[in-house]
Amino acid sequence: MTVRNPFPEAQPGIFYLTEGGSETEVMYGHGFDFPEFAMFTLLDQPAAMARVRAMYERYLDTAARHGFAVLMGGLDYRASPGWAARVGCSGDQLRDVQLRCLDFLRTMAEPYASQLPAVKIAGLVGPRGDAYTADTTITAEESEDYHSEQIATLASAEVDLVQALTFNNVPEAVGVARAAARHGLSASVSFILDGPERLAAGPSLREAIEAVDELTGDERPAFYGVNCVHPNEFAGALENAEWFRRVRCLRPNAVMADKVALCSLGHLEAGDPVALGATMGALARQHPHLDIWGGCCGTWDTHLEEIARNVKSTSVL
Repeated sequence: MTVRNPFPEAQPGIFYLTEGGSETEVMYGHGFDFPEFAMFTLLDQPAAMARVRAMYERYLDTAARHGFAVLMGGLDYRASPGWAARVGCSGDQLRDVQLRCLDFLRTMAEPYASQLPAVKIAGLVGPRGDAYTADTTITAEESEDYHSEQIATLASAEVDLVQALTFNNVPEAVGVARAAARHGLSASVSFILDGPERLAAGPSLREAIEAVDELTGDERPAFYGVNCVHPNEFAGALENAEWFRRVRCLRPNAVMADKVALCSLGHLEAGDPVALGATMGALARQHPHLDIWGGCCGTWDTHLEEIARNVKSTSVL
């Protein structure tokens, strides 16, 4: 199927800002617990959603202040059949939850439309299993079948991008790319690295991207990213090479630490936002094709402010 509304290609001087680590900010920054890392379970909790709205206002204020477009997602990372079933949500109820997540994003973005160069809405898709442990049994066909339910709803809601986050193996990335393409949507795949610049399943970042592109052909992702990894852990995987031009998005963790621990410490590890921003600015200078910036575990508006300020400065040098 032809992608109905392809995600825009990178343009010089145009940067996108994503949100940061929504789950860790809500859970540890504001004290609202939710099961299975499924943030959509907060939709019926007014007090929690008031904090979430304020969080997103700060994020959008940051983007507007620095002249960034936004690639905006949130709440639906766990809105896939297996994870949702664990919290008692399935079928039409899950579809309704997904649509409410997207309505939240659009409602938040509406007052900022005139202040931002562009607003793009992403449906977030997480892996079938634990992002921090390689799923060595999933096939591309199983992945396509599994993720198609969530992606079908995203297609009906006309999102701008299927943003697959924290994927750790090639077959699942292939399946989600195929599912998105066959529902007429652009997709991006962000890999999580484990150990010495490799995915938990074994391949290097380069090997994973080249393999997914080869296996998907005309249905390949619009672009790739890296998320849920501190720059000190992924910087060595980045190269001034043709394959790396397929990477447009970096969403780092606030600190270099065990990934599982960051989600289970019971407190927020915010690290040094100024240092993180400076590091991301340096990466922007080294790799000027990168245009989508944001954060992951431990990050929110303070980190996004520093990242946006440093990245933006590279476009006026």
